[in-house]
Amino acid sequence: MSSLRRAWEQLADRWRTSLQVRVIGSILVSTTLVVLILGLTLISIVAQRLIDSKLETADGEIERSRTAVEKQIASSDTSNSLQARLNSARSSLTNLSSSEPAGSSAIFEPVLIVENPDGTLTTSPEGFEIPGRLRYFVSQGQVSYQFATLNNYEGNLYKALVIGSPTDTDIIGLQVYLVMPLSSEEATLALIKGLFSAAGVVLLVLIVAISWLLTQQVTAPVLSASRIAQRFAAGHRRERMVVDGEDEMARLALSFNSMAESLSKQIDQLEEYGNLQRQFTSDVSHELRTPLTTVRMAADMIADNADSMDAYSKRASELMVRELDRFEALLADLLEISRHDAGVADLSQEKVDIRGALKAAWQQVEHLSQQLNVPVNFDEPDEPVQVVIDSRRIERILRNLLANAIDHSEGKPVDVLMRVNEEAVAIAVTDHGVGLKPGQEELVFNRFWRADPSRKRHSGGTGLGLAIAAEDARLHGGKLEASGEVGIGSRFLLTLPLVAKERYNTSPISLQHPNSAVESEPEPKAVETSGVVTDER
Repeated sequence: MSSLRRAWEQLADRWRTSLQVRVIGSILVSTTLVVLILGLTLISIVAQRLIDSKLETADGEIERSRTAVEKQIASSDTSNSLQARLNSARSSLTNLSSSEPAGSSAIFEPVLIVENPDGTLTTSPEGFEIPGRLRYFVSQGQVSYQFATLNNYEGNLYKALVIGSPTDTDIIGLQVYLVMPLSSEEATLALIKGLFSAAGVVLLVLIVAISWLLTQQVTAPVLSASRIAQRFAAGHRRERMVVDGEDEMARLALSFNSMAESLSKQIDQLEEYGNLQRQFTSDVSHELRTPLTTVRMAADMIADNADSMDAYSKRASELMVRELDRFEALLADLLEISRHDAGVADLSQEKVDIRGALKAAWQQVEHLSQQLNVPVNFDEPDEPVQVVIDSRRIERILRNLLANAIDHSEGKPVDVLMRVNEEAVAIAVTDHGVGLKPGQEELVFNRFWRADPSRKRHSGGTGLGLAIAAEDARLHGGKLEASGEVGIGSRFLLTLPLVAKERYNTSPISLQHPNSAVESEPEPKAVETSGVVTDER
C-alpha cells in the first residue's frame, strides 16, 4: 500500500508540474474512452447479428424438424411403445442434423418430449431436461425459444439456443425441440473481442507515442525558456535561448532574447546608478566631516563667549549650535544608511538582557516624555530575557520608536510591551495619538517620509531614523512592522530571533493595535505614578 501511495503521489506531482504529462494524459484518457465506446458498440452489433442469424436458422430448422417428426410419427407402428416411437422420430432428425456441413450454424441436437397424464415426462433422448418455462410456452401452442445453459452427456455446461414447437400427431402433447450450441458464435465473438482489444492497445500506444512526439516539439522550447529564465534570475544574465527555424517557437526565442538583453542593460544601468549614488552619499558624508568639525569648533568658541554678546548675537549662536547638532545627526545617519546600502554593515554580537537595551533607550528619551507630559507605561517580563544581538543597534531602534511614539501621542499614554517565546522576542511600542492612514504602514519606513510635513517635530529627527531601524532589524534576521488607524493610534512591533540571524516562525505579539476593531493583544498593565512616567521594572 505504501508503494502504491508513493507511486500515486509521484504521478500526482508529475501531473501538477508537467504540461506534457497533462496533455498526454488527457489525450490517453479521452482516446481510451472513445476506443471503449466504439469497441463495445461494435461488439454489441456483431453479437446481435450473430444472434439474429442463429434465430433465423433456428426458425427454418424447427419447421423442417416439426414436419419430419409428424411424418415419422404418422408412419410409425402404433403398436410400438411411446419411447420407441419417439426414438424413431428423433433418429430421423439426428440424421437430418448430421447431414449439415461442418461449421454450419444449423447443427443441432433434437429432443422430443411428451407429458404423460400422471405429470411425468417421456423424453428422447431419455433424461434430457428442457427449461420448464420454455415447455410451458410451447404447450400453449407457440413456437418459442430460449437461451439456456445446459449439461451435456459428460456433465459439462454449455450455452445453447433451445427452440421448441408443438406437433400435430396422434401422440397428444408431443413437443419437438432443437438444441443448437452457441460454441461457434462464442468463438467468433471471442475472436472479435480479442482483435478489438489488441487493436485498441496498439492504437493507444501509437497515440501516446505520437502525442509525446508532438508535445515534445512544444514543451522542449518552453522548458528551455524556463531553465534559462531561472538562470537569468539567478544572475547569469548572458543566458539566451537558441533560435531554430522561423516558426512560433523561434519567434518566442527571439522575443525572449530581446527581453533578456533589454533587462540586462537596464539592470546594469540600475546597478551602476545605485553604486554611484551610494558612493556619492558616502563620499559627501565623509568630506563634510572635516568642515563640519571646523565649524563645530568655531561654534563652541562662540558659545563659550555668549555671555559677552548682545541678545541677537546670543540667539544666533544658539540657533547655529542647534542646527549643527541636527546636521551632525543627519550626517551620522547618512553614513549609517550608506553602509547598509553598500552591504558592509555588520553586527557586534553579544549575549545580553534585552531589557537593558530598552532601559538605556528610555533614559535617552525620558526628558522628552517629561517635556511633553506623556506617560510611558512598561510591561516586560520579570526574569532576564537573554538574547544574542548587537545591543547598540537595538538600543538605537528602541530609542527611535520611543521618541516617535512620544512625539505623535498628542499627550496620551504610550505603552511598551515586551514578550518572548521559544524562538523570538518582541517589543511593541503603542501610542494612542494621530495614528496612520491606510497604506502608510509601509511608507513610514521610507527615507525622509513624513505623514504630515506641517507637523512640528519635538524630537528633532532627521527623517532616516525608521529607515535605519528597519535595516538594523533585518540585519539581525528580524522584522520591524507598523500598523495603526486614524484617531486610534499606531503600533510599531520589533521582532528579533533569540540569536541574531536565526529563523523564527511567529512573533510573540500581534501587530494589531489593541484599540482597533479586532483586538489581538490585551493592553499592558502598569501602575501610573505622578501622571508622567510609569515603569514596572
